[in-house]
Amino acid sequence: MAPTYDIEHLLLTQPSTRTVAGVDEVGRGAWAGPVTVCAVVTDLSEPPAGLTDSKQLSAARRGPLAAELAAWAAGVGFGEATHDEIDALGMTEALRRAARRALEALPVRPDAVILDGKHDYIGAPWPVRLEVKGDAASISVAAASVLAKVRRDAYMATLGYEEYGFADNAGYPSPQHQEALARLGPTPHHRLSWSYLDDLPDWRHLKLHRDPLVGEGQASLFG
Repeated sequence: MAPTYDIEHLLLTQPSTRTVAGVDEVGRGAWAGPVTVCAVVTDLSEPPAGLTDSKQLSAARRGPLAAELAAWAAGVGFGEATHDEIDALGMTEALRRAARRALEALPVRPDAVILDGKHDYIGAPWPVRLEVKGDAASISVAAASVLAKVRRDAYMATLGYEEYGFADNAGYPSPQHQEALARLGPTPHHRLSWSYLDDLPDWRHLKLHRDPLVGEGQASLFG
């Protein structure tokens, strides 16, 4: 089924809601690179043909569709949290920062947010409606999913490190990526607080640990 505006229309029945943004992220499960969040506001017009969850689209289709979406949307905002922020702050806080950056980059401040998933990593003051598989249900979230995916994939392809295959795997743990890590170790773009390093005897000494005694947001190297 194609995404619809059903959720947007439901939120817009509230007297205080005039603008709704759809939000989605990409890069949460990658071993390298940033996490990217996109926020999209539409004028509730018909979206470009073929819009759906980005995971259901081929790379060849996502690129042209993203260009159409950027021209069609009433507003698009992007936010990112770097691999260093992820290591220092943890994924939840990194996602929160990236999402707020995306929302603040919109040309208008939304009165409500549709967030893909079941965990609200944005928080106050944004009024968030959680929607599991929102990227398949909501037009604005589906648009955000495609735009976020295309933007992050394009960035990862610029990093080089052909041995790791970033242009193809975008920092996710493909067989090529895992083999290169075991042989060559992490690049400057890898998340060093992640557990994959536990399985790399030659490189596990590089693992960065967040110190639980000082709370999230602090990081240190300790054994």
